[in-house]
Amino acid sequence: MPIRNSLNIGDAKITLIEEMVMPTSVKWLLPEYPEPYGLLEKATPWLKPNYINEKGHLLQSIHSWVVEVDGMKVVIDTGIGDSKNRQSEGFEGWHMKQGTYLQDLENAGIPADSVDFVINTHLHQDHAGWNTKLVEKTWVPTFNNARYKIVAPEWDYWTSDEIGPIPIIEDSVLPVFKENLVDLVSADYKLSDSITFEPSHGHTPGHVCINISSQNQTAIITGDLLHNPIQCAAPEARPTFDKDAAPARKTRISFLEKYANTETLILGTHFHHPAAGVIRKDNNFYRYESVD
Repeated sequence: MPIRNSLNIGDAKITLIEEMVMPTSVKWLLPEYPEPYGLLEKATPWLKPNYINEKGHLLQSIHSWVVEVDGMKVVIDTGIGDSKNRQSEGFEGWHMKQGTYLQDLENAGIPADSVDFVINTHLHQDHAGWNTKLVEKTWVPTFNNARYKIVAPEWDYWTSDEIGPIPIIEDSVLPVFKENLVDLVSADYKLSDSITFEPSHGHTPGHVCINISSQNQTAIITGDLLHNPIQCAAPEARPTFDKDAAPARKTRISFLEKYANTETLILGTHFHHPAAGVIRKDNNFYRYESVD
């Protein structure tokens, strides 16, 4: 896949490495919303042409953001991964996928062994898959020279008796623990002067967004706080995979209110190209305005 975006926030260079694009329906994304197609019609003027296709399907991208700042290379979220058994997920193209992710990193001047840190905003299957790669039938860390930063409550949740063994932990997280490359951190962790975590629990119990700040410019990587720009128009609606609906809803609305009508760049982890924009509020309605 192409390298879709490269942008700068002060001294920070931020690159999007795209793994896959998936069309989804608004009814699938927001199954409890009473009038999903009315919402789609309302949002279409600012969803076009980047976030909706000719059939009226929302365009969802699965990708990593790579931040180069403070002398570090930091990969934020690692997508689905290759050769992963994801048959139970039911998403077309995920199971035993073979793609060009590692080559795309290389082409962007970010070979895997040059990465200093990996951050997972949470541990869903499309955010932690490339933590590992398959080498001679063994899962090994993809970013073998990096420290992996995982929020402690997120790890505790996915390894609890309530959840039990699941593929993403078995093939994409435990092998990194085995190599002693994981640091469990707080939800307000500060990696450097330019990169800090912002708690945004609800989608999962330890979900975080990632703030990037340099030279009086700011950006924030959403993780799954927002899956698609259409949610700006319906932040109260529960998307399909939110674990805890009430805190997720509160977090989404607070996030939109905090960043609306500011110049903070919102970098969507599942937003189609361009996955960068700002939030605007007009007459108590939020919308997403892309920045090419």
